[in-house]
Amino acid sequence: MTNSLVPPAGPQRVLALAQLSNSVGDGAYYVTSALYFTHVVGLAPARVGLGLTVGWAVGSVVGVPLGRLADRRGARGTAVLLALATGLAVASFLVVRDFVPFVLAACAYASAQSGLAAARQALLAGLVSAGERTGLLAHLQATLNAGLAVGAGLGGLALHAGTRAAYLGVFAVDAVSFLVCAGLLLRLPPVTPRAAGVSRRYGSGVLRDRPYAVITLLNTVLLLRMPLLSLGIPLWIAERTAAPTWLVSVLFVLNTGAVMVFQVRMARGVTGLASATRAVRRSGWVMLAACAVFAL
Repeated sequence: MTNSLVPPAGPQRVLALAQLSNSVGDGAYYVTSALYFTHVVGLAPARVGLGLTVGWAVGSVVGVPLGRLADRRGARGTAVLLALATGLAVASFLVVRDFVPFVLAACAYASAQSGLAAARQALLAGLVSAGERTGLLAHLQATLNAGLAVGAGLGGLALHAGTRAAYLGVFAVDAVSFLVCAGLLLRLPPVTPRAAGVSRRYGSGVLRDRPYAVITLLNTVLLLRMPLLSLGIPLWIAERTAAPTWLVSVLFVLNTGAVMVFQVRMARGVTGLASATRAVRRSGWVMLAACAVFAL
């Protein structure tokens, strides 16, 4: 079943649909947010970058206790609440007009997003057998990128219009997409909470696993591809070139579409630790080459 483009019916498909629903809104948000906050709200690009950096730094820290909360209080209920919180945080961008509210909204958005990602991992671990998880993760990543591509196309329409109303419509769509995500997550069966003592031992055990901690740290560097796509390239196109702003959407659709097409196919070769290590190593070199091209 993992070779199918659609996950099997049941929890796997519901998780994929939930991923798809909010990724459509996120795709529109990613391609428009940088230009909205700089061109419409009037924040300096450096301040937008600083605010997003602070937001995601806070989110990466807050995501740990929120993930532990999902273990102890139940992954489904926690995921639903965090999806609603993310939608509320996105909606708060509708009224942001200054730097400090922008930073606070960015922190709330990143924290809720990080916690939601952790709660989804707990749901996956509790509802899907170990042998099916790699295939489902590939499906979820492909689904994520399919939604991002569709959302980026919608964001391109807002970029072409270039009006405040068009940009605000994007944020409204993103907020609603998380409400839909919460409704879909409610359809999943509950996951038995992990005992408090087990959760603490598990968390401390991860921190003591130095190779895993190092790999996680290195992976955060690789994750810089997202602000490159959603912040660096849009601002560069708008400020340093004569290209139309909707080109931001085209590039984002191209990126996410390529991942959507090849993600599941590439994951089929990952069958154990050795093959996973090789895949990560190859991906790192490819990303290094891509970033070198961007720099030139």
